[in-house]
Amino acid sequence: MNLYYLLLYLFFINIYGFIIMYLDKQRSIKKLWRVPEKRFFIVSLLLGSLGTYLGMIICHHKTKHLYFKYGIPMIILVQVLIVYYINK
Repeated sequence: MNLYYLLLYLFFINIYGFIIMYLDKQRSIKKLWRVPEKRFFIVSLLLGSLGTYLGMIICHHKTKHLYFKYGIPMIILVQVLIVYYINK
């Protein structure tokens, strides 16, 4: 796979992760329909974990849910370890 396309994918999947976290925060404030929690984890597993995590921190959203507070950073850690071992 071309490195350019990989970086482009990473950029957009992380932007998407951030945006859905932001939109869910806005919808929660307005008591509207919410983004399913499963979607955050799917996006994170598809390499959008950094964007999702930054959205959590910047928007102060889902930070009291332990499975988000520890789950998303754990996904980041596992992804970093996988990249490390692949490139070792």
